Amino acid sequence: MQVRYVPRFEVDTVLQPDAALWRAGEVETVKLKGTPLDMQPTDAIKVSWADKKIGAVDAVQVAAVHDGERIAFRVEWSDPTENGEISDNTAFPDGCGILFPTVQYAPMAVMGAIGMAVNAWYWRADENGLGRHVLAEGLGTTRTIDYELVRGNGVYKDGRWHVVITRAMKVESPDNPVQLEPGQSTGFGVAVWEGGKGERAGIKAISGDDWIKLDIEAGASA
Repeated sequence: MQVRYVPRFEVDTVLQPDAALWRAGEVETVKLKGTPLDMQPTDAIKVSWADKKIGAVDAVQVAAVHDGERIAFRVEWSDPTENGEISDNTAFPDGCGILFPTVQYAPMAVMGAIGMAVNAWYWRADENGLGRHVLAEGLGTTRTIDYELVRGNGVYKDGRWHVVITRAMKVESPDNPVQLEPGQSTGFGVAVWEGGKGERAGIKAISGDDWIKLDIEAGASA
């Protein structure tokens, strides 16, 4: 998938899923699958989900743009219910994450390994307009390292979520998250939580076991 170069844009503009800059360029359908039950971090989760389907969302449509300094991903998917809060023990907020390896060969399927972290840019419907900057070094190790660098905005319309997640390509952080630049090739993944089906934490749909190739267009100054 290619990240299209767009001359400098404002953050508040790119966060609007219906903004004009999203109407051109490549849109890729990414198939999702549920995280395997045997990869869940506790026996309690394995028992409670033994007879349930994990991964309610089976595909998303993804587009991406950058302006040389900031990169943004627009993710769209079908969802019969809008879930924007935790209402009881079975309904949770809908959510979406864009995942990156922080080092080559970081394993995606198990959310990284020690010294080989996965960096997730995470949006939740109950925190709309905000975003979480997340790192993981294996199953059950996910931690939020920042609440300001990542921004996310979602619009629910006609049974579909339209979500934009964005971050500066390069950031200063002691936690060593992913750093991106024009002209770079790397990998990325997508995760979606369907809160109306009780999905949260490691119970989610994800874009397979391996990273999807991501080519960041060089831009005007290359």
